[in-house]
Amino acid sequence: MRPRPTSSPPKPRMSSPQRRAAIVDAAVQVFSRKGFRGATTRQLAAAVGVSEPVLYLHFHTKRDLYSAIIEKLAQSGPPRDIGGEMAVLARMGDDRAFFLRLAHGMVQWHREEPARIRLLMFSALEGHELSDLFYQRHIVPFFEAISKYIGQRIEQGAFRGVDPMRAARAFCNMISGYAQDLVLFNESETEESIRTNLESMVNIFLCGVRKP
Repeated sequence: MRPRPTSSPPKPRMSSPQRRAAIVDAAVQVFSRKGFRGATTRQLAAAVGVSEPVLYLHFHTKRDLYSAIIEKLAQSGPPRDIGGEMAVLARMGDDRAFFLRLAHGMVQWHREEPARIRLLMFSALEGHELSDLFYQRHIVPFFEAISKYIGQRIEQGAFRGVDPMRAARAFCNMISGYAQDLVLFNESETEESIRTNLESMVNIFLCGVRKP
């Protein structure tokens, strides 16, 4: 007599907040490939593994879902978990270590979740009203923190009398441009090559702002 096949236990049913979070996570991948205008509710529902009516129970419109995604992304600004280390380097006045650690942190943030970068680019290019949320909440304060460091080094006589905010933007745009290139076009670049390129970019920046 053959043994009866054992049935797998039923999966626990998700609560409404859990289902909503799962929809947001799955939709990130769809929107990052299709953009807001290109993604359909059918594609979104299929990515989550639910029907369109279930999708509408949690998000009445596609715009509501997209807004929830941007809100989630806006809660994690770049770079992550380096604030204390940067403060120590700032007090030491080690410019090369400060900007090199900053550069590696920015690249790390870009590479952690490529879909996040594509999605933020789509939201900006499509003129989504919440694309400004991420910029104002995280990018602007990030520029201001670096600008403050540059301003202090100018007062201490280590840097030229440049505009601190413009210098901060120049550095961040150089590094973020390189990081986006890695994520979007050149993911196979070696860690050694990335390290060498970041060291070169930091040296170029410091040659421009340091007093001779």
